[in-house]
Amino acid sequence: MRISIGIPFLNAQAYLADAINSILVQSYQDWELILIDDGSIDKSLAIAKSFAQKDSRIHVISDGQNKRLPARLNQIVKEASGEYIARMDADDIVSPQRLELQVDFLKAHPEIDLVSTGILSLKNDLTLVGYRGTINPKTISIADAIMGTTGIIHASVMAKKDWFLRNPYNENNRLAEDYELWLMAYLKNDLKVGFIEKPLYYYREDQSIQLKKLLTAYDSQVDIISKVPSKYIDKRTKRKFINKFLVKKIIVRILFLIKREGLLHKRRVQSKTPNVYIQQLQRDLSYLAQGDNT
Repeated sequence: MRISIGIPFLNAQAYLADAINSILVQSYQDWELILIDDGSIDKSLAIAKSFAQKDSRIHVISDGQNKRLPARLNQIVKEASGEYIARMDADDIVSPQRLELQVDFLKAHPEIDLVSTGILSLKNDLTLVGYRGTINPKTISIADAIMGTTGIIHASVMAKKDWFLRNPYNENNRLAEDYELWLMAYLKNDLKVGFIEKPLYYYREDQSIQLKKLLTAYDSQVDIISKVPSKYIDKRTKRKFINKFLVKKIIVRILFLIKREGLLHKRRVQSKTPNVYIQQLQRDLSYLAQGDNT
């Protein structure tokens, strides 16, 4: 079964080769890799093309425009030839077993449309911050969908192409596109998701801890909630959820003011990462390094 992996990239020359190499060493090899340039002005496009010249499974698309992430994610779905589509960001790395285990999960659970995995959160230099994941099964409530606590980790997702076609990204939502995707799918009763607890995705999160980015994302989430039809949540409940996001904004501002924003990174992960996951990361990074040298 052919799997499509989609990586949109924008000025990712520092990390793109690592991301691509982690796909090349996958234990599951029946895949295509779609690399979509979103108007890079660095060497990212040249790096992508150099890999495509060596492997016919790698396809590079570039139109010279900056359409932003949601538009590129929809483009990946349209371009994909695989029955399943896997997400990945250009500055991250995946475990060599990622595709194999996600395909096995979806085959074993035909009632499920998408599967998310655990992640190991890393700094840009690959220093481990911690583990984050969700135990399967998890029953997602409307409160989870509204507050963004579904447990789904966007970049780690593999889903049926048909599901993505039924649930396109809102291309006007540029910082909370995944939040809106899960919420709208939930409201349509179309969020049949499973979870692999094992961390199969290694996530560089340093760049996501930015004050302006966080505040804009919270504003986007408040705007989305305010537009949810009253048949799903009444005005009083809606206001309660919106107030929680406003409190989050205050807390984030305070943490940046007192220069403790690093706590935002640490609070996303468990207090202690299991040793087995630490060993897995070391083994996988070593394996990837060996692949780079072959």
